[in-house]
Amino acid sequence: MAGPRWVETVFNKRECIKFIPSSKDNARPGRSVLECCCGQLWQYHRDGSPATLRHGEDLHWSPSRHTQLLPTDAYGILEFQGGAHPTKAHYIRLAHDTRPDNTLQLLTREWGLDLPKLLITVQGGKANFDLQPKLKKVIRKGLLKAAKTTGAWVFTAGTNTGVTRHVGEALVTESSLRVRSGHLVSVGIAPWGIIERRQDLVGRNKDVPYHPINSPKSKFVALNKHHTFFLLVDNGTVGKYGPELILRRKLENYISKQRIKTRGGLATPVVCVVIEGGPQTIRQVLEYVTDSPPVPVIVCDGTGRAADILAFVHKYTYSGLSMIEGSRETVIITLGRVFELRPVQAEKLYTEVLQCMRKRDLITVFRLKEGSELDQSILSALLHAQRLNPPEQLSLALTWNRVDIARSHVFCEDVEWSKGSLEQAMMDALVNDRIEFVKLLLEQGVIMNKFLTIQRLEELYNSKSGPSNTLRYIIRDVKKNIPRDYRYTLIDIGFVINKLMGGAYRAYYTRKKFRTTYENTMLRSPRLHRNNSSIFQASKSLLQKNPNTSPKSYISQDDFSFRFEFDYPFSELLVWAVLTKRQGMAMLMWQHGEEAIAKALVAAKLYKALAHEAADDDLETEVYEELKGYAKEFETLALQVMDYCYRQDDDRAQQLLTYELKNWSKQTCLSLAVADNHRALLSHTCCQILLADLWLGGLRTRKNTNIKVMLSLLIPPLVLLLGFRSREELKTMPQTREEHQYDDPERSSDSESDTDSDDENMDLRNDHDPEAQLVNSVSLPSHPVTPTLQPEAPLCNSNSAGPIPSTLVVPPVPDASSHVDEHHSSVRQNGVSGGHLSVLDTSAFLTIRSKQLSARIKFYEFYNAPITKFWAHSIAYVFFLCLFTYVVLVRLPKQPQWMEWYVIAYISTLILEKVREILSTEPVELKQKITVWSDKLWNVCDLLFGVLFMIGMTLRLQEQMMQAGRVIYCVDIIYWYLRILEILSANKYLGPLVMMMGKMIKNMAYFVVLLLVVLMAFGVCRQSILYPNEEPHWRLARHIFYQPYFMLYGEVFAGDIDPDCGGEGQIPCHPGRWLTPTVMSMYLLVANILLINLLIAVFNNIFQEVNAISHQVWMFQRFQVVMEFEGKPVFPPPLIILSHIHRVIKNVCASWLSELKAWHRELKICMQNLLEQ
Repeated sequence: MAGPRWVETVFNKRECIKFIPSSKDNARPGRSVLECCCGQLWQYHRDGSPATLRHGEDLHWSPSRHTQLLPTDAYGILEFQGGAHPTKAHYIRLAHDTRPDNTLQLLTREWGLDLPKLLITVQGGKANFDLQPKLKKVIRKGLLKAAKTTGAWVFTAGTNTGVTRHVGEALVTESSLRVRSGHLVSVGIAPWGIIERRQDLVGRNKDVPYHPINSPKSKFVALNKHHTFFLLVDNGTVGKYGPELILRRKLENYISKQRIKTRGGLATPVVCVVIEGGPQTIRQVLEYVTDSPPVPVIVCDGTGRAADILAFVHKYTYSGLSMIEGSRETVIITLGRVFELRPVQAEKLYTEVLQCMRKRDLITVFRLKEGSELDQSILSALLHAQRLNPPEQLSLALTWNRVDIARSHVFCEDVEWSKGSLEQAMMDALVNDRIEFVKLLLEQGVIMNKFLTIQRLEELYNSKSGPSNTLRYIIRDVKKNIPRDYRYTLIDIGFVINKLMGGAYRAYYTRKKFRTTYENTMLRSPRLHRNNSSIFQASKSLLQKNPNTSPKSYISQDDFSFRFEFDYPFSELLVWAVLTKRQGMAMLMWQHGEEAIAKALVAAKLYKALAHEAADDDLETEVYEELKGYAKEFETLALQVMDYCYRQDDDRAQQLLTYELKNWSKQTCLSLAVADNHRALLSHTCCQILLADLWLGGLRTRKNTNIKVMLSLLIPPLVLLLGFRSREELKTMPQTREEHQYDDPERSSDSESDTDSDDENMDLRNDHDPEAQLVNSVSLPSHPVTPTLQPEAPLCNSNSAGPIPSTLVVPPVPDASSHVDEHHSSVRQNGVSGGHLSVLDTSAFLTIRSKQLSARIKFYEFYNAPITKFWAHSIAYVFFLCLFTYVVLVRLPKQPQWMEWYVIAYISTLILEKVREILSTEPVELKQKITVWSDKLWNVCDLLFGVLFMIGMTLRLQEQMMQAGRVIYCVDIIYWYLRILEILSANKYLGPLVMMMGKMIKNMAYFVVLLLVVLMAFGVCRQSILYPNEEPHWRLARHIFYQPYFMLYGEVFAGDIDPDCGGEGQIPCHPGRWLTPTVMSMYLLVANILLINLLIAVFNNIFQEVNAISHQVWMFQRFQVVMEFEGKPVFPPPLIILSHIHRVIKNVCASWLSELKAWHRELKICMQNLLEQ
């Protein structure tokens, strides 16, 4: 049961049904009795009147005997008037003996509140009083901060007088905020009988306009408009205080027994704040400190009356009650004077004050002094009064989100923490997005490698806390038909990461090794919830396919779940924070750990992908802009760190860009920057220097490089006259590992032995990250990036895995050779080919001897340089285009001549090269290979128009279809001419223009839709009026578009606008023909003037945008060209077939050699076993 029906069933009001004359009227001799003990006149009683009273009848009025319970008739929403906007508050009239569990259910279920993490009950005077301005400001600020930062409820008397008025003014900034969003909750508990204009509140589920103004001569008071909820307590009396105290104390006591969501389920803390007050306030304090459990009390000294007296007595009883006995008479006299009490009453009150001091440790006095804050005093008193151990205190401070309290009271002294207590606090801090607590716990020695386990990381992804995010929508994209209570697995998260990163990226969670690890972890954790067994079956199938692989190769069988550690926990948590849209936490995780540039680039890419997913899902524009802003922040960080590293050590910075990142799918910073489309970083000087070295290869030329290369291609002996790098310089520059190991054994012989021992020199923690040697600490974006250089640290670890096609090797810098690992390590460069970069043996630098290169090596370096490949392919393409042009311009012979055969061979080998590119891309599955390869539009067009040419060639070889084949040739050559734009994109001036053309064509497609609508409207109208008697034919569609389309270019067909009709030899005069010129003028006005100029404006905007970043655009396109030609074979089509044959032979030989080595190894093991037997 819920809603109004439940409210009226559970909650009641009380009405006096028996007239009992008040003692005040009995004391008036000669006066008629008019007022009942309930405070109302006798006319308002249904049962009894002064005339019906019997002599000797009991005149003691009691709510339980003389009132009647009736369903409540006053609840709804108050709309406080008098402000710029009405403020609203829920209210209800309820009996003073209402059960507290029902009251709490009303607050939480009906009014939508969450259980409080702290309850602050404010006690004080009911009459108006003034506070010192400074003290008033401090109390307001401290009370608001304590309540807002801890998620507390504030209980007050609810009226617009006394201490409640001051508390309400402190809450004025919060009164208009939505409570459901987690803001301050203020509950006023006031007597129903003293409310001004309470009859206006009568009504069930009613919205009541209410003016919170006190009448000067009235004994009733108005409600305070800065509260959000009101409990109006009714015991049948009118104009009397007191009934609210019973319900309020019961409710406070009941809430204090509720368990908040902390580790261990601590009870809800309750604290009382005393501001001013009268005798009743002192009695309330005594009740709080003697209750079970006791409630700590904060007394605000300097606020007046009861608070000052309690503060004074508290000060002079610090060593016992005997100290105050000397001032007994003074205190009693003060009590009588301040509260206007008789001596007997004052002495009784003094006794109650002393009883309060017997629980002096529960009373904290807040005094106004430099640096004092009320919220600190409140929360500190709670921690001490609760008598909690340090882990419980930390949990409570974490629940309140008060890291200052944790620093000053939990970690203020040496504490021996139990095993796992700080780790559990770290888990709570991560789940609840407590960034400052995560910082604090890291300072206190939490080791993230030990903390972060598979189970905890999975729990973080499945946490419902934190900001709203789109992770669940993306998981539904990668995993169909998941149940509502589905629990995400790390393997699911891995597929999400793969989807967002795109390309050939493969997250660690989706790899075979981790699946086996994950299965073993889950099997050893039976308490973990499993969605289904598909994951484990998949892992088992992997083992079944590879019987030589077992879990023992990856994990230890003993206590596995506690042995597995993430190598880079901060990187794992960064991805978690990004996917769950916790930007502050992501920034913190970026600041810690290794690989700062890589982490920033990954975060930026993930945020951009999330932004596009949000746009595709038609979420709010704010979500898209927010995610794009987060991505921009990380891109800025990556660029700042890169610039700092380059200024510190340019050689190491280049290695940092090309270092293979094992934790990021063996990508490099360059490849991640390309995936993120981070043009600013790719146009950085460090990247461009690296690209320049790659572009020239082994050549050393400064002027007229392109002319020299083209002449050398045409006249090969000129190669010997070109300048080349020395042998030592060649070993310091990036090279393909394939070239290094196979094509030039003379150059690779020095490092052969190093390659063999490469795997034996891995160090996952100390040497893995070259960035760690350059960047020790990086500040937030709001501060300058000031890392600490560590020049003596090793450059990178050794993790080469043997020969990999299309890879690059990069040696370390000479000046750090004494600190470099003596085994080259696998480092990847991005590129279209997705190659790898590695570090060569440093022994090459230790004995530097300048040697002249042999002629063979000069030719090798020349023809393998990307610049040579570029011009070779370009010259071959121009030659192919000339021959193709000749073929389509002249009469086609019955049998192809050598020019046509050359064209056929060129396109055929080009198609074969495209197939090789697809098969050589990084993904394992063919579908993913095609997806990655097709990201470049030119690749798709090459293949499509190549296949179209082959279709034309097939038709051309058939005599009856030869002309059809020739037509296909003619259409096909259009694309091959347009393909020159790809070559021109490498030019510094033409490249940005080519990009502008692409953007303009894309935007023009939207414009064409608008133009088509207008053109259709005019074309159909014109055709139907001028030619009403047409027969059905497909040619009608052509007539609709033909003339209206060419009118856009100025051909208005003047003779057809309004021709003469009706005469001899003239067209008939059709009805409505005079409308055609009018409609045509409107069409030309909209199409030629409005739409065309709109298109020009769009083009102008694109030009300005691209032109502003033209330098970055060219550098980005240059990077793509360099990486593309670095991975291309040496010979252009059609000679490229020789390179393909060479690759096939080489791979077959390598496979045969590996099988032979494996056979020898097995034979050696067998022989050893026989000898041992």
